[in-house]
Amino acid sequence: MLPWYAANKRDLPWRHTRDAYRIYVSEIMLQQTRVGAVIGYYNRFLQQFPTVQHLAETDDDTLLKMWEGLGYYSRARNLKKAAQTVCKEHNGVFPTDYNALRTLSGAGAYTAGAVASIAGEQRVAAVDGNVLRILARVLAYPHPADEIYKNVLTDFLTNAYPMHGCGDFTQSFMDLGSAVCLPAQPLCNDCPLHRVCEGHARNLQNELPVRPQKAARKEEQRTVFVLRRADAIGVRKRPATGILANLWELPNVLGRLSEQEAVQQIETLGGRIEGAFTVRHCKHVFTHVTWHMTVYDVCVQGDCPDLLFTDPSDPHGKALPTAFRICL
Repeated sequence: MLPWYAANKRDLPWRHTRDAYRIYVSEIMLQQTRVGAVIGYYNRFLQQFPTVQHLAETDDDTLLKMWEGLGYYSRARNLKKAAQTVCKEHNGVFPTDYNALRTLSGAGAYTAGAVASIAGEQRVAAVDGNVLRILARVLAYPHPADEIYKNVLTDFLTNAYPMHGCGDFTQSFMDLGSAVCLPAQPLCNDCPLHRVCEGHARNLQNELPVRPQKAARKEEQRTVFVLRRADAIGVRKRPATGILANLWELPNVLGRLSEQEAVQQIETLGGRIEGAFTVRHCKHVFTHVTWHMTVYDVCVQGDCPDLLFTDPSDPHGKALPTAFRICL
Protein backbone atom coordinates (compact mmCIF):
# COMPACT_ATOMS: atom_id res chain seq x y z
CA MET A 1 0.00 0.00 0.00
CA LEU A 2 2.75 2.47 0.87
CA PRO A 3 4.66 2.21 -2.44
CA TRP A 4 1.36 2.38 -4.33
CA TYR A 5 0.37 5.50 -2.40
CA ALA A 6 3.74 7.17 -2.99
CA ALA A 7 3.23 6.76 -6.73
CA ASN A 8 -0.50 7.53 -6.91
CA LYS A 9 -1.50 9.87 -4.07
CA ARG A 10 -3.80 12.79 -4.77
CA ASP A 11 -2.43 16.31 -4.36
CA LEU A 12 -4.86 17.79 -1.82
CA PRO A 13 -4.34 20.99 0.23
CA TRP A 14 -4.64 19.27 3.61
CA ARG A 15 -1.86 16.90 2.63
CA HIS A 16 0.65 19.76 2.67
CA THR A 17 0.48 20.03 6.45
CA ARG A 18 0.75 17.97 9.63
CA ASP A 19 -1.13 20.61 11.62
CA ALA A 20 -3.83 18.70 13.53
CA TYR A 21 -6.27 21.62 13.42
CA ARG A 22 -6.13 21.89 9.63
CA ILE A 23 -6.38 18.15 9.17
CA TYR A 24 -9.31 18.04 11.60
CA VAL A 25 -11.12 20.74 9.60
CA SER A 26 -10.62 18.76 6.39
CA GLU A 27 -11.90 15.53 7.94
CA ILE A 28 -15.04 17.18 9.29
CA MET A 29 -15.71 18.81 5.92
CA LEU A 30 -15.18 15.51 4.10
CA GLN A 31 -17.85 13.72 6.12
CA GLN A 32 -20.51 12.74 3.54
CA THR A 33 -19.10 15.28 1.07
CA ARG A 34 -17.03 14.82 -2.10
CA VAL A 35 -13.40 15.91 -2.13
CA GLY A 36 -13.96 18.18 -5.13
CA ALA A 37 -16.71 20.06 -3.31
CA VAL A 38 -14.59 20.52 -0.17
CA ILE A 39 -11.35 22.01 -1.54
CA GLY A 40 -12.65 25.55 -2.11
CA TYR A 41 -14.48 25.61 1.22
CA TYR A 42 -11.40 24.33 3.03
CA ASN A 43 -9.17 27.07 1.63
CA ARG A 44 -11.68 29.86 2.34
CA PHE A 45 -12.47 28.53 5.81
CA LEU A 46 -8.82 28.55 6.87
CA GLN A 47 -8.30 32.03 5.45
CA GLN A 48 -11.15 33.18 7.70
CA PHE A 49 -10.16 31.01 10.70
CA PRO A 50 -6.39 30.38 10.40
CA THR A 51 -6.05 29.12 13.98
CA VAL A 52 -8.21 27.19 16.40
CA GLN A 53 -8.48 30.37 18.50
CA HIS A 54 -10.02 32.29 15.58
CA LEU A 55 -12.62 29.55 15.13
CA ALA A 56 -13.42 29.33 18.84
CA GLU A 57 -14.13 33.06 19.03
CA THR A 58 -16.24 33.53 15.89
CA ASP A 59 -19.98 34.21 15.97
CA ASP A 60 -22.41 31.65 14.59
CA ASP A 61 -23.64 33.78 11.68
CA THR A 62 -20.09 34.24 10.35
CA LEU A 63 -19.37 30.55 10.82
CA LEU A 64 -22.50 29.40 9.02
CA LYS A 65 -22.00 31.88 6.18
CA MET A 66 -18.55 30.36 5.58
CA TRP A 67 -20.21 26.92 5.54
CA GLU A 68 -23.10 27.98 3.29
CA GLY A 69 -23.81 25.36 0.63
CA LEU A 70 -21.65 22.63 2.15
CA GLY A 71 -24.57 21.04 3.98
CA TYR A 72 -24.90 19.09 7.23
CA TYR A 73 -24.53 22.31 9.22
CA SER A 74 -24.22 20.52 12.56
CA ARG A 75 -20.65 19.81 11.43
CA ALA A 76 -19.84 23.52 11.51
CA ARG A 77 -21.30 23.93 14.97
CA ASN A 78 -19.41 20.89 16.21
CA LEU A 79 -16.19 22.32 14.76
CA LYS A 80 -16.66 25.49 16.78
CA LYS A 81 -17.47 23.50 19.94
CA ALA A 82 -14.34 21.38 19.38
CA ALA A 83 -12.24 24.54 18.94
CA GLN A 84 -13.62 25.96 22.18
CA THR A 85 -12.80 22.71 23.98
CA VAL A 86 -9.24 22.76 22.61
CA CYS A 87 -8.75 26.34 23.79
CA LYS A 88 -10.21 25.62 27.21
CA GLU A 89 -8.80 22.18 27.97
CA HIS A 90 -5.68 21.92 25.78
CA ASN A 91 -4.34 25.49 25.97
CA GLY A 92 -5.17 26.04 22.31
CA VAL A 93 -2.96 23.17 21.12
CA PHE A 94 -4.97 20.79 18.96
CA PRO A 95 -4.52 17.21 20.26
CA THR A 96 -3.18 14.37 18.13
CA ASP A 97 -3.92 11.59 20.63
CA TYR A 98 -6.83 9.36 19.61
CA ASN A 99 -8.51 9.31 23.03
CA ALA A 100 -8.25 13.08 23.40
CA LEU A 101 -9.67 13.58 19.90
CA ARG A 102 -12.65 11.35 20.70
CA THR A 103 -13.73 13.83 23.40
CA LEU A 104 -14.23 16.61 20.84
CA SER A 105 -17.68 17.43 19.46
CA GLY A 106 -18.26 15.72 16.13
CA ALA A 107 -15.22 13.43 16.34
CA GLY A 108 -16.26 9.83 15.84
CA ALA A 109 -13.93 6.88 15.65
CA TYR A 110 -13.10 7.49 11.99
CA THR A 111 -12.30 11.20 12.34
CA ALA A 112 -10.24 10.64 15.49
CA GLY A 113 -8.37 7.78 13.83
CA ALA A 114 -7.66 9.81 10.71
CA VAL A 115 -6.29 12.81 12.62
CA ALA A 116 -4.35 10.69 15.12
CA SER A 117 -2.63 8.70 12.37
CA ILE A 118 -2.04 11.57 9.91
CA ALA A 119 -1.11 14.37 12.33
CA GLY A 120 0.16 12.24 15.21
CA GLU A 121 1.58 9.18 13.39
CA GLN A 122 -0.33 6.93 15.79
CA ARG A 123 -0.99 3.31 14.83
CA VAL A 124 -4.78 3.61 14.76
CA ALA A 125 -7.06 2.89 11.83
CA ALA A 126 -9.64 5.17 10.28
CA VAL A 127 -12.44 2.98 8.94
CA ASP A 128 -15.28 4.57 6.97
CA GLY A 129 -17.54 3.22 4.24
CA ASN A 130 -14.74 3.25 1.65
CA VAL A 131 -12.39 1.27 3.88
CA LEU A 132 -15.17 -1.14 4.86
CA ARG A 133 -15.77 -1.79 1.16
CA ILE A 134 -12.08 -2.55 0.58
CA LEU A 135 -11.84 -4.88 3.56
CA ALA A 136 -15.15 -6.61 2.79
CA ARG A 137 -13.76 -7.48 -0.65
CA VAL A 138 -10.30 -8.42 0.57
CA LEU A 139 -11.81 -10.76 3.18
CA ALA A 140 -14.84 -11.79 1.06
CA TYR A 141 -17.10 -10.97 4.00
CA PRO A 142 -20.53 -12.43 3.07
CA HIS A 143 -22.85 -10.49 5.41
CA PRO A 144 -24.11 -6.89 5.62
CA ALA A 145 -21.72 -4.69 7.58
CA ASP A 146 -22.87 -3.68 11.06
CA GLU A 147 -21.24 -1.88 13.99
CA ILE A 148 -19.78 -5.11 15.42
CA TYR A 149 -18.23 -5.91 12.04
CA LYS A 150 -16.90 -2.35 11.77
CA ASN A 151 -15.29 -2.57 15.21
CA VAL A 152 -13.69 -5.92 14.38
CA LEU A 153 -12.28 -4.59 11.11
CA THR A 154 -11.00 -1.45 12.80
CA ASP A 155 -9.04 -3.62 15.25
CA PHE A 156 -7.89 -5.85 12.39
CA LEU A 157 -6.62 -2.95 10.32
CA THR A 158 -5.02 -1.23 13.31
CA ASN A 159 -2.93 -4.35 13.91
CA ALA A 160 -1.75 -4.17 10.29
CA TYR A 161 -0.40 -0.62 10.61
CA PRO A 162 3.33 -0.12 10.00
CA MET A 163 5.65 1.22 12.67
CA HIS A 164 6.37 4.25 10.47
CA GLY A 165 4.26 6.00 7.82
CA CYS A 166 0.94 5.64 9.65
CA GLY A 167 -0.49 8.78 8.08
CA ASP A 168 0.39 7.63 4.59
CA PHE A 169 -1.07 4.19 5.33
CA THR A 170 -4.38 5.75 6.36
CA GLN A 171 -4.45 7.98 3.29
CA SER A 172 -3.53 5.10 0.99
CA PHE A 173 -6.84 3.43 1.87
CA MET A 174 -8.68 6.70 1.29
CA ASP A 175 -7.21 6.99 -2.20
CA LEU A 176 -7.63 3.31 -3.01
CA GLY A 177 -11.35 3.54 -2.21
CA SER A 178 -11.67 6.75 -4.22
CA ALA A 179 -9.81 5.74 -7.38
CA VAL A 180 -9.55 1.95 -7.61
CA CYS A 181 -11.78 -0.11 -5.30
CA LEU A 182 -14.88 1.66 -6.56
CA PRO A 183 -18.43 0.86 -5.41
CA ALA A 184 -19.32 -0.36 -8.91
CA GLN A 185 -16.88 -2.01 -11.30
CA PRO A 186 -13.69 -1.90 -9.18
CA LEU A 187 -10.43 -1.67 -11.14
CA CYS A 188 -8.94 -4.86 -9.74
CA ASN A 189 -6.01 -5.02 -12.15
CA ASP A 190 -4.80 -1.64 -10.86
CA CYS A 191 -5.16 -2.58 -7.20
CA PRO A 192 -2.07 -3.23 -5.04
CA LEU A 193 -4.13 -5.69 -2.97
CA HIS A 194 -5.55 -7.83 -5.77
CA ARG A 195 -3.15 -10.72 -5.10
CA VAL A 196 -4.43 -11.06 -1.53
CA CYS A 197 -8.07 -10.17 -2.24
CA GLU A 198 -10.42 -13.10 -1.64
CA GLY A 199 -13.29 -11.26 -3.30
CA HIS A 200 -11.24 -10.86 -6.48
CA ALA A 201 -10.05 -14.48 -6.34
CA ARG A 202 -13.66 -15.69 -6.13
CA ASN A 203 -14.93 -13.12 -8.66
CA LEU A 204 -17.21 -11.62 -6.02
CA GLN A 205 -15.86 -8.08 -6.11
CA ASN A 206 -18.97 -6.66 -7.80
CA GLU A 207 -21.24 -8.29 -5.20
CA LEU A 208 -19.38 -7.07 -2.12
CA PRO A 209 -19.92 -5.55 0.30
CA VAL A 210 -23.39 -6.97 0.95
CA ARG A 211 -25.61 -3.98 1.58
CA PRO A 212 -28.43 -3.85 4.15
CA GLN A 213 -31.84 -2.97 2.72
CA LYS A 214 -32.51 0.76 2.98
CA ALA A 215 -35.77 2.23 4.20
CA ALA A 216 -37.69 4.15 1.54
CA ARG A 217 -37.02 7.89 1.54
CA LYS A 218 -40.00 10.02 2.59
CA GLU A 219 -41.46 12.41 0.00
CA GLU A 220 -42.80 15.85 1.02
CA GLN A 221 -44.58 18.59 -0.90
CA ARG A 222 -43.71 22.12 0.25
CA THR A 223 -44.59 25.63 -0.84
CA VAL A 224 -41.74 28.13 -0.55
CA PHE A 225 -41.97 31.93 -0.77
CA VAL A 226 -39.27 34.20 -2.19
CA LEU A 227 -40.47 37.59 -0.95
CA ARG A 228 -38.41 40.42 -2.41
CA ARG A 229 -37.81 44.04 -1.48
CA ALA A 230 -35.32 45.62 -3.92
CA ASP A 231 -32.17 43.47 -3.56
CA ALA A 232 -33.28 41.81 -0.32
CA ILE A 233 -35.30 38.67 0.38
CA GLY A 234 -37.27 37.72 3.49
CA VAL A 235 -35.79 34.98 5.67
CA ARG A 236 -36.47 33.60 9.13
CA LYS A 237 -34.85 31.25 11.64
CA ARG A 238 -35.89 27.59 11.62
CA PRO A 239 -36.83 25.83 14.87
CA ALA A 240 -34.09 24.70 17.27
CA THR A 241 -34.80 21.02 16.60
CA GLY A 242 -35.34 18.89 13.53
CA ILE A 243 -33.95 19.14 10.02
CA LEU A 244 -31.77 22.24 9.35
CA ALA A 245 -32.19 23.24 13.01
CA ASN A 246 -31.49 26.90 13.87
CA LEU A 247 -30.58 27.79 10.29
CA TRP A 248 -32.10 30.56 8.17
CA GLU A 249 -34.84 29.65 5.70
CA LEU A 250 -37.22 31.10 3.16
CA PRO A 251 -40.75 31.11 4.60
CA ASN A 252 -42.47 27.89 3.63
CA VAL A 253 -45.35 25.60 4.52
CA LEU A 254 -46.15 21.94 4.06
CA GLY A 255 -48.25 21.07 1.03
CA ARG A 256 -48.59 22.48 -2.47
CA LEU A 257 -50.60 25.70 -2.33
CA SER A 258 -52.59 27.16 -5.19
CA GLU A 259 -51.90 30.74 -6.22
CA GLN A 260 -54.93 31.96 -4.26
CA GLU A 261 -53.77 30.04 -1.15
CA ALA A 262 -50.27 31.45 -1.65
CA VAL A 263 -51.66 35.02 -1.66
CA GLN A 264 -53.44 34.32 1.63
CA GLN A 265 -50.25 32.88 3.15
CA ILE A 266 -48.20 35.93 2.12
CA GLU A 267 -50.83 38.20 3.65
CA THR A 268 -50.62 36.14 6.85
CA LEU A 269 -46.88 36.90 6.89
CA GLY A 270 -47.73 40.62 6.69
CA GLY A 271 -46.84 41.20 3.06
CA ARG A 272 -48.67 43.13 0.33
CA ILE A 273 -48.01 41.76 -3.13
CA GLU A 274 -46.75 44.05 -5.90
CA GLY A 275 -46.83 42.60 -9.39
CA ALA A 276 -47.24 39.05 -10.63
CA PHE A 277 -45.93 35.79 -9.23
CA THR A 278 -43.07 33.93 -10.77
CA VAL A 279 -43.75 30.24 -10.14
CA ARG A 280 -41.15 27.49 -10.40
CA HIS A 281 -40.54 24.01 -9.05
CA CYS A 282 -37.43 22.71 -7.25
CA LYS A 283 -36.41 19.48 -5.60
CA HIS A 284 -33.92 18.86 -2.80
CA VAL A 285 -32.89 15.42 -1.54
CA PHE A 286 -31.93 14.98 2.10
CA THR A 287 -30.73 11.70 3.61
CA HIS A 288 -34.19 10.56 4.70
CA VAL A 289 -36.62 12.88 2.89
CA THR A 290 -37.06 14.56 -0.49
CA TRP A 291 -38.65 18.00 -0.70
CA HIS A 292 -40.69 18.76 -3.81
CA MET A 293 -41.05 22.55 -3.68
CA THR A 294 -43.45 24.89 -5.43
CA VAL A 295 -41.78 28.30 -5.29
CA TYR A 296 -43.72 31.58 -5.44
CA ASP A 297 -41.37 34.48 -6.18
CA VAL A 298 -42.88 37.97 -5.80
CA CYS A 299 -42.13 41.55 -4.72
CA VAL A 300 -43.84 42.65 -1.53
CA GLN A 301 -44.38 45.65 0.72
CA GLY A 302 -45.53 45.63 4.31
CA ASP A 303 -44.16 44.90 7.77
CA CYS A 304 -43.65 41.08 7.59
CA PRO A 305 -42.72 41.20 11.31
CA ASP A 306 -41.46 37.63 11.46
CA LEU A 307 -39.04 38.04 8.54
CA LEU A 308 -35.62 39.60 8.21
CA PHE A 309 -34.89 41.09 4.78
CA THR A 310 -31.32 40.47 3.70
CA ASP A 311 -29.23 40.48 0.52
CA PRO A 312 -28.43 36.82 -0.35
CA SER A 313 -25.30 37.88 -2.24
CA ASP A 314 -23.81 39.69 0.77
CA PRO A 315 -20.79 37.62 1.95
CA HIS A 316 -21.51 38.82 5.49
CA GLY A 317 -25.24 38.13 5.31
CA LYS A 318 -27.31 35.24 6.59
CA ALA A 319 -26.41 31.75 5.40
CA LEU A 320 -29.13 29.91 3.51
CA PRO A 321 -28.95 26.12 3.22
CA THR A 322 -28.79 24.71 -0.31
CA ALA A 323 -32.40 23.48 -0.03
CA PHE A 324 -33.48 27.13 -0.07
CA ARG A 325 -30.71 28.71 -2.16
CA ILE A 326 -31.80 26.63 -5.15
CA CYS A 327 -35.20 28.35 -4.91
CA LEU A 328 -33.77 31.82 -5.60
